[in-house]
Amino acid sequence: MLTVAVTGATGAQGGATARALLTAGHRVRALTRRPDGPAADALRGLGADVRHADFDDPASLDAALAGADSLFAVTTPFGTDIATETRQGKTLVDAAAAARLGHVVFTSAAHADRGTGVPHYESKHAIEQHLRAAGVPWTVIAPAAFMDNYAGGWTLDGLRDGTFAWPMPTACPLTLISAADIGAFAALVLQRRDEFVGRRIDIASDELTPARIAEALEVALGRPVAHQEVPLAYVRSRSEDLAAMFDYFATVGLDVDVAGLRRDYPEVGWHTFADWAAAQDWPALLS
Repeated sequence: MLTVAVTGATGAQGGATARALLTAGHRVRALTRRPDGPAADALRGLGADVRHADFDDPASLDAALAGADSLFAVTTPFGTDIATETRQGKTLVDAAAAARLGHVVFTSAAHADRGTGVPHYESKHAIEQHLRAAGVPWTVIAPAAFMDNYAGGWTLDGLRDGTFAWPMPTACPLTLISAADIGAFAALVLQRRDEFVGRRIDIASDELTPARIAEALEVALGRPVAHQEVPLAYVRSRSEDLAAMFDYFATVGLDVDVAGLRRDYPEVGWHTFADWAAAQDWPALLS
């Protein structure tokens, strides 16, 4: 039985990882800045040890990591900025090294190590490099585009009008993964440390064009849905970072060996996009 500290435990990736580890019978320290919130209460109800931790408070990280076997680390610039994400990620890695943890699994982004020029990929790559140099056993898992993002934001706004509004050409393929699959794969990596230490693995569970995504959403919603390409200029007017990401998706693409992952790690229970879409409560989301 492992004792795994999980950052971002009240978010999508951290929450999925915490639940997968608890289901497998491991001890989870759910680290969060909001230990009294409803998401923290839900994890507590599943058996997690919820602890306060703040990336800007190294002492809180030291206390939260003391005595743990491993760490699942997730960082984000959204809600802060790229420089803050990089600084916080390095602080977290340093705390893990100081605690002499046996394994750190950092979740990055597919292709973040390829010089994409996408700001929030570059920040993750900087944290990856810091992790490699920290002297702690490490693994980097690097998810492709998140299926879960299709249940919020401008996707929902468009679906209310029967449109899948997405800033990519209709026939351009994109590799995708659900938060549940990220959590299941992270849990697998943490449980099979010797197999995965020192490896960086891009992960995805499906590959679809926007046209095919619209078809899957149409089936899940039970009403017509058509893809509409959102101009990149529209995205750029709101976020240079996201515009750079979608430009990369459309021009270079996220090639991930989906078939190989499904073949080599069937225990993850990889979801297709249709699986994911069918499991969403669309009436509630669209109300």
